[in-house]
Amino acid sequence: MADDVTHYDAVEAYCDQLSYLPGEGVGVHVWCATEQFDVDVRRWGSTTPGNDEVLWSQRDVPGVAHPTPANADSHGCGWPVALNIPVSSDWSSGCYLVTLHAQGATHDRAIGHAMFVVRAKRATGNPLLVLATNTYNAYNNWGGRSLYTGGHQVSFDRPFGRGMLVRPHTERDDRKSRPTHAGEDPDVDGVVYQEYRFAHGYPGYMSSAGWFTYERRFVEWAERNGIALDYAVSSDLQHEPAVVNGYRLVLGVGHDEYWSAAQRDTIEAHVAAGGNYASLSGNTMFWQVRLTDHGRSLTAHKYSAHRNDPVVGTAAEHTMSGMWCDPLVGRPEWRFLGAGSAFGLYSRFGQATPRASGGFTVYRDDHWLFEGTGLRYGDQLGAALGAVGYETVGVRLGIDEFGLPIAVQPDAPPHTEVVAFAPASSLGEGEYPASVAASADQCDLEFVAERVYGDTSPDSIARVRHGNAVMLTCNPSGASGGTVATIGSTDWVYALDDAAVGQVTANVIRRLNRLALATAQRIRWASHRRS
Repeated sequence: MADDVTHYDAVEAYCDQLSYLPGEGVGVHVWCATEQFDVDVRRWGSTTPGNDEVLWSQRDVPGVAHPTPANADSHGCGWPVALNIPVSSDWSSGCYLVTLHAQGATHDRAIGHAMFVVRAKRATGNPLLVLATNTYNAYNNWGGRSLYTGGHQVSFDRPFGRGMLVRPHTERDDRKSRPTHAGEDPDVDGVVYQEYRFAHGYPGYMSSAGWFTYERRFVEWAERNGIALDYAVSSDLQHEPAVVNGYRLVLGVGHDEYWSAAQRDTIEAHVAAGGNYASLSGNTMFWQVRLTDHGRSLTAHKYSAHRNDPVVGTAAEHTMSGMWCDPLVGRPEWRFLGAGSAFGLYSRFGQATPRASGGFTVYRDDHWLFEGTGLRYGDQLGAALGAVGYETVGVRLGIDEFGLPIAVQPDAPPHTEVVAFAPASSLGEGEYPASVAASADQCDLEFVAERVYGDTSPDSIARVRHGNAVMLTCNPSGASGGTVATIGSTDWVYALDDAAVGQVTANVIRRLNRLALATAQRIRWASHRRS
C-alpha cells in the first residue's frame, strides 16, 4: 500500500494556492472518510509542531468522501473547498502546517496534512527562502503517478504524499545517503530505507523531496541561531516575480531540481541587478519544466523530451521540458550556478561512490566561506553527518599551477572559485540501489552521455561517470552583478549541526545578505555618474 498512498489516510487535503499574503484567505479542499474532522494551523519554526502555538482551529467540520478522478495525479482532485483559513495580518512569513484529524478513524490513519506559505508584504532585511515546491510535486505520486513513475504532467491540486510534510524524527533511517557509523557497511541497496518507509506507510520517494526532508531542517537551524527568513515558493518566481524585489539574498536549499524558464529568468535578473543567490542544494536546476494554470500544473517530459515534447521542432524548442543542459534547450544551469549535475549527480547512493567519506575536501582554506571554521587545506568538512549525498552538482575540474581546483568548462561563469569538492558520479543500468531500480531509459549515466556528448562511447561514459560535488562562488553577470554561492549537495542540511558546516552556512547568509546591499548601491552610484 505504501507505493500508492491515495486515500491511505482517513482525511486528506490540499490548499488552493501554495503561497499567500497576509489578509488573504486559504481555501482548503478536503476529502474525509468520516463524518467530521478537526483542523489546526501552526507556523513551523525551531520547535516541533506539537509544541507550537495553534494560530487557527476549527472543530466538527463535516466530512465528505468526494469522488477522486482517475487522472487526479495530472489534472487534480477537483474537490470543493471545505473551509477557509483567514491569514491574519500579524502572521509572520513562514511555512504553515495544516493538521486535520478525522474523528473516529483508527489512530494510524486519522491524521492528514496540508501546507501553505505566507509571504512578506514587502522585502525586509531577511534573506528570502524559496521552497522547492516544484520538486515536491515532481516526486509526489498521490493519485497514481509522479514524474518518476510514468507521468509527464503533475497537479498541485492534490495532497502531498505521506511523509513529505511530516514524519517521525529518525537519525538516519529515512535518508537516501545514510551515513555509516564505525564498523558499518554502507546501505548500498537501500534496505534500511525501505524497511523504514514500509513500516510507516510512506511512498518510495518520500525522502527525495518535501518540506520535512530538506527546508524544515534548514529553517529549524536558522531560527535556533537567530537567523530570520522570509518565504516564497517555486511558482512565485514565475507568477509573482516582484517577490524578490528589495531582497539582498535569495536562498534555495535541499533539492531544488525543477525550474521553469520564467522562474530562472527572475533569479538571473535578481543577480544581474546586484542581488545574491545561494544554492545549498544538489541536482539543482537540472530539468526545465512548464508551469500552467497559474502554477497549478507542471509539465516535464524529462528523459523522453527530445522525442515526445510537442515543442520539439518548433520555434519554442528551447522550452523543451528536458535537461537545461540539453543542446535543444541550450541553457546549461552551470552558466548561472557555476555547477551542474552533468558533472556529478550522485554520492553515496547505489554504486555511486558508496564508500566515500560523506564530506567535502577543503582546498581554498583562505576563502571567506571558511572564515571562523579553523579548517585547513585537505580537511574534511561535514563527513561525520554525511554532508555530501545523495544528489549533487559539480564542475569539469582542472588543477592550476598551485595544485588547486579550477572549473575548466568553457562556459563557466566569471570569477568562479572552486573551494572544496568530493567525488560524485552518475549511475547506469544495474547500478542503482536494488530497492530503487530505474527503468532502462532513465539511467542517468547513459542518458547524460548521449544528450550532452552525443553518444554512449567509452569516452563519453567516462566523462559522466567521473564527477564531483562542489563548493564554489561565482559572478554570473560579471563584476557589476551579484554573487552566487553553490554548495552542491542535497544533504548539506542534514549536517547543519556540525559546527563547521553551520559556520559556513552562516558565512553565506551574513556575507551575501550584507554584500547585496553594497553591490546595489554601487550600481546606483554608477548609474548616477553616467547620467
